[in-house]
Amino acid sequence: MKKYIIIAIAFSILTSCGNKKNAEQKTEEAPSETTVELTDAQVKNSEIKTGKIEQRNISSLLKVNGKIEVPPQNMVSVSVPMGGYLRSTKLLAGMHISKGEVIAIMEDPQYIQLQQDYLTAKVHFTSIEAEYNRQKELNQSKASSDKVFQNAETEYLSQKILIKSLEEKLKLIGINPINLNENNISKSININSPIDGFVTQVKQNIGKYVMPTDVLFELVNPSDIHLTLTIFEKDLDKITIGQKIFAYNNSNPDKKYICEIILIGKDVTPERTIQVQSHFQQYDKSLIPGMYMNAEVEVATNNAFVIPNDGLVRFEGKQYVFTQSENNKYEMQEVTTQNNENGFTQINFADSTGIRNKTFVISGAYTLLMKMKNAAEEE
Repeated sequence: MKKYIIIAIAFSILTSCGNKKNAEQKTEEAPSETTVELTDAQVKNSEIKTGKIEQRNISSLLKVNGKIEVPPQNMVSVSVPMGGYLRSTKLLAGMHISKGEVIAIMEDPQYIQLQQDYLTAKVHFTSIEAEYNRQKELNQSKASSDKVFQNAETEYLSQKILIKSLEEKLKLIGINPINLNENNISKSININSPIDGFVTQVKQNIGKYVMPTDVLFELVNPSDIHLTLTIFEKDLDKITIGQKIFAYNNSNPDKKYICEIILIGKDVTPERTIQVQSHFQQYDKSLIPGMYMNAEVEVATNNAFVIPNDGLVRFEGKQYVFTQSENNKYEMQEVTTQNNENGFTQINFADSTGIRNKTFVISGAYTLLMKMKNAAEEE
């Protein structure tokens, strides 16, 4: 019995040692999650290239949103200073118009009355002026009293004022008083376009009576359109007048429009944003007021660590680069990225100590990532 107990204990000890040895072997053979090793043949057949990381100037882009707007002086609301009936118009929203072009015809009896008042005042002025001159001569020779002369002078000046005011009213509704006579009195007036541009809104229909406060049409001259950008307060120090902007819309992001900042707002909104005005270098008819656009602003140039885009990989939502630790061994290292320009990406390390002395994979990084993932799956 004693003999069997000794044999059992010895067997247990031997088994325990064997398991421990196997466990140690397994631990040594378990591959690291961030390290990958290639054979000489794999390295030869791959497109992996290595090199030292470099520092270079790379532009920092600030991405913002904006809206195309027209300055107030390029937007016109057309109304009639004296009310009337809209007799005719051919305008439609989007239609192009030229400055001076007749865009509507209005009718009203008061237009006739105004012309009548003006012509009548001119007729009366002839006799009033003659009487004034006569009284003036008599007064100078003391053949007439000062009171009679003053009355004639008052009537003369009052009639001149009346005629002048009626002339201005006629001009206000588009009638030239110089050309007006008893043979061309009209019941209608023309409304002419004050600008070259486009119709944005037609607000009245034919036959409707329009008050002086009513707007007939909304017109816009888009040749001086602006891009109004919304900049957050924290980014204001990166913006300066004269800065270049590259604007684009979502429907055609590859087509960039060059703009220049011309004004920076002085008022901060409750959302902590500032309005910045920029001007398009070249007008494009496809740019319509009210259109939303995206924009990129070159805000700075930094001397930073950069790596070619082929040396950067994304894995499980994070960015990584590979460094060469030994001849065919590569270690994956997490980095954060910022700006991208001309095929290079700015990278930042949690610890940049000794970065310049390391050898980085600058091309073929995805080959290493695929090798590492395949090795993990085989396990």
